[in-house]
Amino acid sequence: MGRTDAGTAEGKVVTHVAADRRTSFSRFLLLLVPPLLVLVCVGAVTAIAMEVQRQSIRDAASARVVDVAAGFAELEQVRSVLQELEDPHDRAERTGATQELQPLASLVERSSGVDYVVVIDPAGLRLTHPDPEERGRPVSTDSSRVLAGERVVEVRTGTIGRTLRAKLPVRNAQGEVIGAVSAGMFESRMTQDVEEALRTLLPWTAGALVVGLALSTLMSASIRRRFHLHDEAAREVDRLERTSGALREQAHEFDTRLHVVRGLVAHGDIAEALEYIDSSVSVTSASADEASAGQPVLRATLEALRAELDVLGASLETSIDVVSRVDETVLLVVANLCRNAGEAGAGRVRCALQEADGVFHGEVADDGDGIDLRQRHSLFVRGFTSKPDRTGTGRGIGLAMVRRTVAERGGTIEVGTSELGGARFAFDMRVEETAAGADETRERSRS
Repeated sequence: MGRTDAGTAEGKVVTHVAADRRTSFSRFLLLLVPPLLVLVCVGAVTAIAMEVQRQSIRDAASARVVDVAAGFAELEQVRSVLQELEDPHDRAERTGATQELQPLASLVERSSGVDYVVVIDPAGLRLTHPDPEERGRPVSTDSSRVLAGERVVEVRTGTIGRTLRAKLPVRNAQGEVIGAVSAGMFESRMTQDVEEALRTLLPWTAGALVVGLALSTLMSASIRRRFHLHDEAAREVDRLERTSGALREQAHEFDTRLHVVRGLVAHGDIAEALEYIDSSVSVTSASADEASAGQPVLRATLEALRAELDVLGASLETSIDVVSRVDETVLLVVANLCRNAGEAGAGRVRCALQEADGVFHGEVADDGDGIDLRQRHSLFVRGFTSKPDRTGTGRGIGLAMVRRTVAERGGTIEVGTSELGGARFAFDMRVEETAAGADETRERSRS
């Protein structure tokens, strides 16, 4: 049975660890989502913008070479030269045509921004060309389509390199094709234009990336903070559940012990009842102050505090000088201050309670580490504590309750440094007596 329970517990631990790992991994991915989205979006927008820019540059270049070729083909001078060219293979005629058209072609090249303007005769020979060596030679690419009357726009590699070119036919008045004009632009120029556009776009892209990453970082920080708050709340719930379970177990155990004590007392077994109580609870017998001898609740409270502090490794020294009955409210303040001293690591706790002019004056001093002066204004705030929470049940409640209790009785409480070297809490509270307490006080005064 023990082995089965151990296996079950081990399985639960493994399952819990696996769940924590999955949760941590999921949170890690969630924190990565904002910057990844920024990177993906900025990258995608930049790529789309560059493709649009590249296509725009190519379209603009295509439109330019088409316009230049069309405009040049419409020139009357070009038509006239091509019509007068009776024999395209006649070298003298070609030379005369070249001398007339080349200056015009060179002028158009410089003014229009294209890299070349070539006039092609009906035989497919060049009449004009930027390179003089190529004039009179056949064109390097197929010209049959354009000489058949078709407009051609293409990217091809020719004698001067890879170019985007437009070839348009030249027609006479009757609409017959008498030659062609080819205007082109180097593809490397278009690439340079794209690179220039990229350099212009990059600062904006970098700026958008920086702003996006900054915002995503803030978002990730906000998400991380929410995770932290969620974890804190979960731990608080877990502490409350553990505390509730521990209190239920203690209540059940205490109820059982009360039934045992009641049974012993009911049958007159007082000695056995005391022995059972001593074996169940750590109680240290000590001589009571003379003033507490007639106050059983005060005496019992001090004995219980001695037992609690003994468990914590501290000793309790008391000095009681009162006439009136010390009620439960005053005892609550004393018990909390003494218990806090022991839990803070003190080895000696000194408790003094005196009465003067209808006011209880109390002092609890210890030899612990004392109180940081910077924390004195925060000591009595609910939830504040300078002690480690080893129980997991939460601290910082006792002193807030002490301050409130003292204030409700018209008193004050001060904190300082004790002669023992640790903390010193001094308080005063108005004496409140019931009718029975007043009779008891008068009786003690007469005696």
